[in-house]
Amino acid sequence: MNLHTTFRVGGAADVFAIPKNENELQILVKYCVENCWSWFVLGKGSNLLVADEGFRGVVISLLEINQMHLTADGEINAGAGVSMKDLAEFAQHHGIAGFEFAHGIPGSVGGGVFMNAGAYEGEMKDIFVSARCVDAKGDFFDVDAEEMSLGYRKSAAQSRGLVIASATFRGRAGDKGEIADRMADLQAKREEKQPLDMASAGSTFKRPEGHFAGKLIMDAGLRGFSIGGAQVSEKHCGFIVNKGGATAGDVLTLIKHVQNVVQEKFGVTLETEVKVIP
Repeated sequence: MNLHTTFRVGGAADVFAIPKNENELQILVKYCVENCWSWFVLGKGSNLLVADEGFRGVVISLLEINQMHLTADGEINAGAGVSMKDLAEFAQHHGIAGFEFAHGIPGSVGGGVFMNAGAYEGEMKDIFVSARCVDAKGDFFDVDAEEMSLGYRKSAAQSRGLVIASATFRGRAGDKGEIADRMADLQAKREEKQPLDMASAGSTFKRPEGHFAGKLIMDAGLRGFSIGGAQVSEKHCGFIVNKGGATAGDVLTLIKHVQNVVQEKFGVTLETEVKVIP
């Protein structure tokens, strides 16, 4: 799984399946459920940490479910495997504003909706209309914005165990040049502040109420602190990076150390944003 995650760590899965459309996705989910196989859905592998022992079950990659089109209402429908970058660029090409924040998020549409991904004062809930989902029985149904209940890094898809096959989004009319300029500006800010040149899973911790995780970690004196190949980024302390040869064990041990130090020094509990498998 180190080949399929942005952290570049993780052992082997028993089965790695790549459905090419929603029907194949449905068949896979039903097959796993009926045969009592463990399974999980993978997008671009960001925000994910797979154990060194790997995964005893089926990994279902959605990257081939990547169709995207404009609807008759001027909305954008995108498969779960479409990258957030491609979604934002598609919107820009059609003069649709509101998607700029998504341009630098290193995930896919399915994962973006699943965790209500956001950056630079924008979130998926700002543009989300509805999603076509598969439940644990392999049945399809649509979930609208109200029912999806998107909040800070959460959604009904998480609480109900739904797989997002595709989603529809709505922006607003905008000037293509101005949209492109906005995306370029946000990208420049990311390059300046985030360790984009190193393997990571993005922001490691959720934002604690009333605080910023990165500042707490920096103030705790942990900038650059390492365990094995895992390191608290020297550029942005909210990121744990793989400086080379890191194992999932290194990352998990470093996460726990950071949590313990911040709790001891400031009385603040840091919750992980990264999902750990298994």
